[in-house]
Amino acid sequence: MAALTYWLWLSSAGLSPRAKAALLERFGDAEAAFHAPEGSFAELPGLSRTEAAALEGRDLSLAEEIREECERQGVWMLSLQDAAYPPRLKHIFSPPVVLYGKGSLPSREGDVPIAVIGTRRCSPYGRRMAAQLGGELARCGGTVVSLLTSEIEQEAAREALCAGGKVIGVLGVPHERETRRLAAEIAGQGTLVSEYPPFTQPSSHFFRDRNRIASGLSLGVLVVEAPEKSGTQLFVAESAEQGKEIFAVPGNADAQGSAGTLRMIQEGAKLVTSGWEVLCEFQPLYPRTLHHAPEPAAKHSGECAAPAPAAKPLDKAEGKTSVDLKKQLEGLSEEQLRIIAAIDRDAGHIDDIIEATGLPTAVVLAQLTRLQVKGFVRRDPGQRFSLNILKK
Repeated sequence: MAALTYWLWLSSAGLSPRAKAALLERFGDAEAAFHAPEGSFAELPGLSRTEAAALEGRDLSLAEEIREECERQGVWMLSLQDAAYPPRLKHIFSPPVVLYGKGSLPSREGDVPIAVIGTRRCSPYGRRMAAQLGGELARCGGTVVSLLTSEIEQEAAREALCAGGKVIGVLGVPHERETRRLAAEIAGQGTLVSEYPPFTQPSSHFFRDRNRIASGLSLGVLVVEAPEKSGTQLFVAESAEQGKEIFAVPGNADAQGSAGTLRMIQEGAKLVTSGWEVLCEFQPLYPRTLHHAPEPAAKHSGECAAPAPAAKPLDKAEGKTSVDLKKQLEGLSEEQLRIIAAIDRDAGHIDDIIEATGLPTAVVLAQLTRLQVKGFVRRDPGQRFSLNILKK
Protein backbone atom coordinates (compact mmCIF):
# COMPACT_ATOMS: atom_id res chain seq x y z
CA MET A 1 0.00 0.00 0.00
CA ALA A 2 1.28 3.50 -0.87
CA ALA A 3 2.87 5.35 2.03
CA LEU A 4 0.65 8.38 1.33
CA THR A 5 -2.41 6.40 2.46
CA TYR A 6 -1.01 6.10 5.97
CA TRP A 7 -0.27 9.82 6.09
CA LEU A 8 -3.84 10.56 4.98
CA TRP A 9 -5.05 8.25 7.76
CA LEU A 10 -3.06 10.25 10.32
CA SER A 11 -4.11 13.58 8.81
CA SER A 12 -7.81 12.71 9.06
CA ALA A 13 -7.70 11.04 12.49
CA GLY A 14 -9.08 14.10 14.30
CA LEU A 15 -5.94 14.64 16.40
CA SER A 16 -4.62 18.00 17.53
CA PRO A 17 -1.33 19.18 15.96
CA ARG A 18 0.38 18.49 19.29
CA ALA A 19 -0.95 14.92 19.41
CA LYS A 20 0.23 14.23 15.86
CA ALA A 21 3.68 15.55 16.77
CA ALA A 22 3.80 13.23 19.81
CA LEU A 23 2.78 10.27 17.68
CA LEU A 24 5.48 10.90 15.07
CA GLU A 25 8.11 11.50 17.72
CA ARG A 26 7.31 8.08 19.19
CA PHE A 27 6.93 5.99 16.01
CA GLY A 28 8.86 7.94 13.35
CA ASP A 29 6.32 7.99 10.53
CA ALA A 30 2.64 7.38 9.80
CA GLU A 31 3.04 3.83 8.52
CA ALA A 32 4.96 2.74 11.62
CA ALA A 33 2.30 4.36 13.80
CA PHE A 34 -0.48 2.53 11.96
CA HIS A 35 1.22 -0.83 12.58
CA ALA A 36 2.10 -0.11 16.21
CA PRO A 37 1.18 -2.85 18.73
CA GLU A 38 -2.34 -2.74 20.12
CA GLY A 39 -2.57 -0.54 23.19
CA SER A 40 0.44 1.60 22.23
CA PHE A 41 -1.64 4.72 21.63
CA ALA A 42 -3.21 4.69 25.09
CA GLU A 43 0.26 4.68 26.64
CA LEU A 44 1.47 7.67 24.64
CA PRO A 45 1.73 11.00 26.56
CA GLY A 46 -0.07 13.82 24.78
CA LEU A 47 -2.97 11.73 23.44
CA SER A 48 -6.39 11.77 25.06
CA ARG A 49 -8.40 8.57 25.53
CA THR A 50 -10.71 9.64 22.71
CA GLU A 51 -7.79 10.23 20.34
CA ALA A 52 -6.17 6.92 21.27
CA ALA A 53 -9.44 5.07 20.69
CA ALA A 54 -9.88 6.70 17.28
CA LEU A 55 -6.41 5.57 16.23
CA GLU A 56 -7.00 2.01 17.45
CA GLY A 57 -9.73 1.67 14.84
CA ARG A 58 -6.99 1.67 12.15
CA ASP A 59 -9.55 2.31 9.42
CA LEU A 60 -8.05 3.28 6.05
CA SER A 61 -11.35 3.68 4.21
CA LEU A 62 -11.57 7.41 4.92
CA ALA A 63 -7.99 7.88 3.70
CA GLU A 64 -8.92 6.32 0.37
CA GLU A 65 -12.01 8.53 0.10
CA ILE A 66 -9.86 11.59 0.81
CA ARG A 67 -7.41 10.63 -1.91
CA GLU A 68 -10.22 10.23 -4.44
CA GLU A 69 -11.87 13.51 -3.41
CA CYS A 70 -8.59 15.41 -3.69
CA GLU A 71 -8.12 14.09 -7.20
CA ARG A 72 -11.66 15.15 -8.06
CA GLN A 73 -11.10 18.68 -6.67
CA GLY A 74 -7.68 19.08 -8.26
CA VAL A 75 -5.99 19.23 -4.84
CA TRP A 76 -2.42 17.99 -4.56
CA MET A 77 -1.15 16.29 -1.39
CA LEU A 78 2.31 16.52 0.17
CA SER A 79 3.22 14.38 3.16
CA LEU A 80 6.09 15.08 5.53
CA GLN A 81 8.06 12.41 3.66
CA ASP A 82 7.75 14.07 0.25
CA ALA A 83 10.85 15.74 -1.14
CA ALA A 84 8.72 18.70 -2.30
CA TYR A 85 7.42 19.40 1.22
CA PRO A 86 8.48 22.99 2.16
CA PRO A 87 11.74 22.75 4.15
CA ARG A 88 10.99 25.76 6.36
CA LEU A 89 7.60 24.32 7.30
CA LYS A 90 9.04 20.90 8.02
CA HIS A 91 11.21 22.29 10.82
CA ILE A 92 8.53 24.07 12.88
CA PHE A 93 6.87 22.47 15.90
CA SER A 94 4.10 20.13 14.75
CA PRO A 95 4.20 20.71 10.97
CA PRO A 96 1.11 19.53 9.04
CA VAL A 97 1.49 15.80 8.41
CA VAL A 98 -0.13 16.37 5.01
CA LEU A 99 -0.35 19.65 3.15
CA TYR A 100 -3.32 19.95 0.77
CA GLY A 101 -2.91 22.51 -1.97
CA LYS A 102 -4.05 24.03 -5.21
CA GLY A 103 -1.89 25.83 -7.73
CA SER A 104 1.89 25.63 -7.71
CA LEU A 105 3.92 23.94 -5.00
CA PRO A 106 4.89 26.34 -2.18
CA SER A 107 8.57 25.42 -1.96
CA ARG A 108 10.71 27.09 -4.59
CA GLU A 109 14.42 27.62 -4.30
CA GLY A 110 15.25 31.31 -3.89
CA ASP A 111 11.74 32.48 -2.92
CA VAL A 112 11.46 35.09 -0.16
CA PRO A 113 8.00 34.71 1.44
CA ILE A 114 6.78 37.49 3.75
CA ALA A 115 3.58 37.08 5.78
CA VAL A 116 1.50 40.28 5.69
CA ILE A 117 -0.97 40.46 8.58
CA GLY A 118 -3.19 42.93 10.38
CA THR A 119 -6.25 43.48 12.50
CA ARG A 120 -9.73 42.68 11.23
CA ARG A 121 -10.89 46.10 12.42
CA CYS A 122 -8.52 48.00 10.17
CA SER A 123 -8.68 51.65 9.21
CA PRO A 124 -8.63 53.09 5.67
CA TYR A 125 -4.95 53.82 6.33
CA GLY A 126 -4.34 50.16 7.13
CA ARG A 127 -6.07 48.97 3.96
CA ARG A 128 -4.18 51.52 1.85
CA MET A 129 -0.79 50.60 3.32
CA ALA A 130 -1.51 46.87 2.93
CA ALA A 131 -2.23 47.32 -0.78
CA GLN A 132 0.86 49.47 -1.25
CA LEU A 133 3.15 47.09 0.60
CA GLY A 134 1.74 43.97 -1.08
CA GLY A 135 2.39 45.45 -4.50
CA GLU A 136 5.88 46.61 -3.55
CA LEU A 137 6.85 43.22 -2.12
CA ALA A 138 5.78 41.56 -5.36
CA ARG A 139 7.54 44.05 -7.65
CA CYS A 140 10.76 43.69 -5.64
CA GLY A 141 10.76 39.90 -6.01
CA GLY A 142 9.14 38.85 -2.74
CA THR A 143 6.27 36.42 -2.15
CA VAL A 144 3.27 37.50 -0.07
CA VAL A 145 1.92 34.96 2.44
CA SER A 146 -1.65 35.72 3.48
CA LEU A 147 -4.21 34.32 5.91
CA LEU A 148 -6.94 35.95 3.77
CA THR A 149 -8.94 36.83 6.89
CA SER A 150 -8.72 40.58 7.44
CA GLU A 151 -9.05 43.27 4.77
CA ILE A 152 -5.37 44.02 5.32
CA GLU A 153 -4.39 40.46 4.45
CA GLN A 154 -6.74 40.38 1.47
CA GLU A 155 -5.59 43.74 0.11
CA ALA A 156 -1.93 42.75 0.31
CA ALA A 157 -2.61 39.49 -1.54
CA ARG A 158 -4.81 41.13 -4.15
CA GLU A 159 -2.29 43.85 -4.96
CA ALA A 160 0.58 41.36 -5.12
CA LEU A 161 -1.39 39.38 -7.70
CA CYS A 162 -2.11 42.55 -9.65
CA ALA A 163 1.62 43.27 -9.71
CA GLY A 164 2.23 39.84 -11.22
CA GLY A 165 3.80 38.49 -8.03
CA LYS A 166 3.57 35.25 -6.09
CA VAL A 167 1.06 34.74 -3.27
CA ILE A 168 0.65 31.85 -0.84
CA GLY A 169 -2.78 31.74 0.78
CA VAL A 170 -3.17 29.70 3.98
CA LEU A 171 -6.67 28.43 4.75
CA GLY A 172 -8.24 27.50 8.08
CA VAL A 173 -10.80 25.23 6.38
CA PRO A 174 -10.73 22.41 3.81
CA HIS A 175 -10.51 23.58 0.20
CA GLU A 176 -14.11 22.74 -0.65
CA ARG A 177 -15.33 25.20 1.99
CA GLU A 178 -13.33 28.13 0.58
CA THR A 179 -15.44 29.80 -2.12
CA ARG A 180 -14.13 33.37 -2.32
CA ARG A 181 -13.00 34.72 -5.66
CA LEU A 182 -9.67 35.91 -4.24
CA ALA A 183 -8.83 32.37 -3.11
CA ALA A 184 -9.53 31.06 -6.61
CA GLU A 185 -7.29 33.76 -8.09
CA ILE A 186 -4.48 32.79 -5.74
CA ALA A 187 -4.87 29.13 -6.68
CA GLY A 188 -4.69 30.13 -10.35
CA GLN A 189 -1.64 32.38 -10.06
CA GLY A 190 0.06 31.22 -6.85
CA THR A 191 -0.45 28.66 -4.11
CA LEU A 192 -3.41 27.92 -1.83
CA VAL A 193 -2.78 25.49 1.05
CA SER A 194 -4.62 23.91 3.98
CA GLU A 195 -3.75 21.20 6.49
CA TYR A 196 -7.35 20.00 6.52
CA PRO A 197 -8.44 17.15 4.23
CA PRO A 198 -11.80 17.03 2.46
CA PHE A 199 -14.82 16.21 4.65
CA THR A 200 -13.27 17.91 7.74
CA GLN A 201 -15.83 19.79 9.82
CA PRO A 202 -14.52 23.31 10.59
CA SER A 203 -13.66 24.33 14.14
CA SER A 204 -12.85 27.77 15.58
CA HIS A 205 -9.39 26.68 16.72
CA PHE A 206 -8.39 25.85 13.13
CA PHE A 207 -7.82 29.54 12.45
CA ARG A 208 -5.38 29.81 15.34
CA ASP A 209 -3.64 26.56 14.34
CA ARG A 210 -2.94 27.82 10.82
CA ASN A 211 -0.83 30.70 12.21
CA ARG A 212 2.08 28.31 12.66
CA ILE A 213 1.78 27.27 9.00
CA ALA A 214 1.72 30.80 7.57
CA SER A 215 4.62 31.80 9.79
CA GLY A 216 6.47 28.56 9.08
CA LEU A 217 6.30 29.18 5.33
CA SER A 218 7.65 32.72 5.75
CA LEU A 219 11.04 34.30 6.27
CA GLY A 220 9.58 37.39 7.89
CA VAL A 221 6.31 38.84 9.19
CA LEU A 222 5.05 42.31 8.26
CA VAL A 223 2.43 43.77 10.61
CA VAL A 224 0.49 46.58 8.95
CA GLU A 225 -1.92 47.57 11.72
CA ALA A 226 -2.72 46.04 15.11
CA PRO A 227 -4.19 47.19 18.43
CA GLU A 228 -2.61 46.24 21.75
CA LYS A 229 -4.63 43.02 22.09
CA SER A 230 -5.60 41.08 19.00
CA GLY A 231 -5.08 37.86 17.09
CA THR A 232 -2.30 39.63 15.24
CA GLN A 233 -0.31 39.76 18.47
CA LEU A 234 -0.68 35.99 18.84
CA PHE A 235 0.61 35.48 15.31
CA VAL A 236 3.63 37.67 16.01
CA ALA A 237 4.38 35.83 19.26
CA GLU A 238 4.34 32.46 17.48
CA SER A 239 6.48 33.85 14.66
CA ALA A 240 9.04 35.18 17.14
CA GLU A 241 9.24 31.72 18.70
CA GLN A 242 10.01 30.33 15.25
CA GLY A 243 12.82 32.87 14.89
CA LYS A 244 11.18 34.97 12.17
CA GLU A 245 12.11 38.59 11.47
CA ILE A 246 9.34 40.98 12.57
CA PHE A 247 8.53 44.22 10.72
CA ALA A 248 5.86 46.79 11.62
CA VAL A 249 4.28 49.79 9.94
CA PRO A 250 3.93 52.85 12.19
CA GLY A 251 0.59 54.62 12.55
CA ASN A 252 -0.77 57.63 14.36
CA ALA A 253 0.38 57.80 17.97
CA ASP A 254 -3.20 58.29 19.17
CA ALA A 255 -4.78 55.61 16.95
CA GLN A 256 -6.02 52.60 18.89
CA GLY A 257 -5.50 50.38 15.86
CA SER A 258 -1.80 51.24 15.73
CA ALA A 259 -1.03 50.84 19.43
CA GLY A 260 0.14 47.28 18.90
CA THR A 261 2.42 48.03 15.96
CA LEU A 262 4.01 50.97 17.77
CA ARG A 263 4.60 48.72 20.78
CA MET A 264 6.25 46.12 18.52
CA ILE A 265 8.57 48.79 17.14
CA GLN A 266 9.51 49.85 20.65
CA GLU A 267 10.27 46.22 21.49
CA GLY A 268 12.56 45.67 18.51
CA ALA A 269 10.47 45.15 15.37
CA LYS A 270 11.92 47.00 12.40
CA LEU A 271 9.93 50.10 11.43
CA VAL A 272 9.15 49.98 7.70
CA THR A 273 7.14 52.08 5.30
CA SER A 274 7.83 50.24 2.05
CA GLY A 275 8.15 46.71 0.76
CA TRP A 276 11.80 47.17 -0.10
CA GLU A 277 12.63 48.14 3.48
CA VAL A 278 11.49 44.63 4.38
CA LEU A 279 13.18 42.78 1.56
CA CYS A 280 16.51 44.61 1.76
CA GLU A 281 17.14 42.69 4.98
CA PHE A 282 17.20 39.47 2.94
CA GLN A 283 18.78 40.79 -0.27
CA PRO A 284 22.35 39.72 0.61
CA LEU A 285 21.09 36.12 0.94
CA TYR A 286 18.92 36.23 -2.20
CA PRO A 287 20.67 38.62 -4.61
CA ARG A 288 19.25 36.90 -7.69
CA THR A 289 15.68 37.10 -6.42
CA LEU A 290 15.35 40.52 -4.83
CA HIS A 291 15.79 43.92 -6.46
CA HIS A 292 14.70 47.46 -5.72
CA ALA A 293 11.94 47.96 -8.28
CA PRO A 294 10.83 51.45 -9.41
CA GLU A 295 7.35 52.69 -8.67
CA PRO A 296 4.83 51.79 -11.41
CA ALA A 297 3.06 54.41 -13.47
CA ALA A 298 -0.41 55.47 -12.34
CA LYS A 299 -3.19 53.16 -13.55
CA HIS A 300 -6.61 53.94 -14.92
CA SER A 301 -9.76 53.40 -12.90
CA GLY A 302 -10.80 49.75 -12.86
CA GLU A 303 -7.27 48.40 -13.04
CA CYS A 304 -5.32 47.00 -10.13
CA ALA A 305 -4.54 49.71 -7.65
CA ALA A 306 -0.97 50.98 -7.46
CA PRO A 307 0.66 53.10 -4.75
CA ALA A 308 1.07 56.76 -5.47
CA PRO A 309 4.56 57.81 -6.58
CA ALA A 310 6.84 59.00 -3.84
CA ALA A 311 7.09 62.71 -3.28
CA LYS A 312 10.02 64.35 -5.05
CA PRO A 313 13.00 65.48 -2.96
CA LEU A 314 12.81 69.11 -1.96
CA ASP A 315 16.48 69.88 -2.59
CA LYS A 316 17.29 73.53 -2.25
CA ALA A 317 18.89 74.70 -5.48
CA GLU A 318 22.05 76.79 -5.48
CA GLY A 319 21.51 80.51 -5.31
CA LYS A 320 18.12 80.34 -3.59
CA THR A 321 17.60 82.40 -0.46
CA SER A 322 16.57 81.24 2.97
CA VAL A 323 13.06 82.45 2.19
CA ASP A 324 12.69 79.44 -0.15
CA LEU A 325 13.45 77.07 2.71
CA LYS A 326 10.80 78.74 4.85
CA LYS A 327 8.29 78.29 2.06
CA GLN A 328 9.19 74.61 1.78
CA LEU A 329 8.51 74.13 5.48
CA GLU A 330 5.20 75.99 5.54
CA GLY A 331 2.32 73.85 6.79
CA LEU A 332 4.43 71.54 8.95
CA SER A 333 3.44 71.07 12.57
CA GLU A 334 5.64 72.15 15.46
CA GLU A 335 6.53 68.51 16.15
CA GLN A 336 7.57 67.96 12.53
CA LEU A 337 9.72 71.09 12.54
CA ARG A 338 11.44 69.93 15.73
CA ILE A 339 12.24 66.59 14.08
CA ILE A 340 13.66 68.28 10.97
CA ALA A 341 15.78 70.54 13.16
CA ALA A 342 17.10 67.49 15.03
CA ILE A 343 18.35 65.69 11.90
CA ASP A 344 21.90 66.64 10.94
CA ARG A 345 23.21 66.86 7.38
CA ASP A 346 24.35 63.26 7.76
CA ALA A 347 21.82 60.54 8.51
CA GLY A 348 20.61 60.73 12.10
CA HIS A 349 19.86 57.61 14.14
CA ILE A 350 16.31 57.30 15.45
CA ASP A 351 17.52 57.26 19.07
CA ASP A 352 19.44 60.53 18.58
CA ILE A 353 16.41 62.16 16.95
CA ILE A 354 14.14 61.14 19.82
CA GLU A 355 16.64 62.44 22.38
CA ALA A 356 17.16 65.75 20.54
CA THR A 357 13.46 66.51 20.13
CA GLY A 358 12.41 65.46 23.62
CA LEU A 359 9.22 64.04 22.11
CA PRO A 360 7.72 60.64 22.99
CA THR A 361 9.00 57.75 20.86
CA ALA A 362 5.59 56.98 19.37
CA VAL A 363 5.12 60.62 18.34
CA VAL A 364 8.53 60.78 16.63
CA LEU A 365 7.88 57.53 14.74
CA ALA A 366 4.47 58.68 13.56
CA GLN A 367 5.71 62.12 12.47
CA LEU A 368 8.73 60.66 10.69
CA THR A 369 6.34 58.54 8.66
CA ARG A 370 4.35 61.63 7.66
CA LEU A 371 7.55 63.47 6.73
CA GLN A 372 8.64 60.55 4.57
CA VAL A 373 5.30 60.54 2.76
CA LYS A 374 5.58 64.29 2.14
CA GLY A 375 9.12 63.90 0.82
CA PHE A 376 10.97 65.88 3.50
CA VAL A 377 12.75 62.86 5.00
CA ARG A 378 14.08 59.57 3.67
CA ARG A 379 14.85 56.41 5.62
CA ASP A 380 18.37 54.96 5.37
CA PRO A 381 19.63 51.53 6.53
CA GLY A 382 20.30 51.03 10.22
CA GLN A 383 17.26 52.98 11.53
CA ARG A 384 18.74 56.26 10.31
CA PHE A 385 16.96 59.18 8.64
CA SER A 386 18.22 61.89 6.27
CA LEU A 387 16.74 65.15 5.04
CA ASN A 388 15.65 65.74 1.47
CA ILE A 389 16.19 69.47 2.03
CA LEU A 390 19.40 71.31 2.68
CA LYS A 391 19.82 73.06 6.02
CA LYS A 392 22.02 76.09 6.50
